[in-house]
Amino acid sequence: MKIENEFLIPFIGLKLGKHQFDFHINTKFFERFDYHEYENSDIKVGVVLDKKSTHMELSFSHKGSVTVPCDLTTEVFDLPIKSKMKLIVKFGEEFNNDNEEILIIPHGEYQIDVAQYIYEMIVLSVPTKRIHPGVKDGTLQTEALNKLKNLQVKAIKEENKENDIDPRWDKLKQLLTDK
Repeated sequence: MKIENEFLIPFIGLKLGKHQFDFHINTKFFERFDYHEYENSDIKVGVVLDKKSTHMELSFSHKGSVTVPCDLTTEVFDLPIKSKMKLIVKFGEEFNNDNEEILIIPHGEYQIDVAQYIYEMIVLSVPTKRIHPGVKDGTLQTEALNKLKNLQVKAIKEENKENDIDPRWDKLKQLLTDK
């Protein structure tokens, strides 16, 4: 993936303390990662960089919506999403991002690319099972839902259960009551 200047945070000239960075994420952002799961997206991402003398703390948060198909009906809908994530950035001899909560960058670095972390935070905040809100409250009427209702197993009435008891069980019940 090509590094975009938009997601590079230069920290070398910043004073100690907290600094706010805001990003707007749309479908083009996910195309850079070759991720085509969302038909549309509108997400606001905020990154707070807390610069300290020996390390930095990045606090990511996002809120917005992605347009996805429903897993039951394939109807497209806007799914609201939000999440938070923290990342500690330390300085070391070489780049190391093996730990998901700690990033080690070389001493000579002067900027950090946050695109990968924003991408992972957003993708992981989308639930694996996506159900249209109209399915949950019963207001959505589609051909797929009507077909599912027709194919649903009908409930067995309690009366029929009692009438269909095998007579051999009656003999066994008499053993219990004959004592």
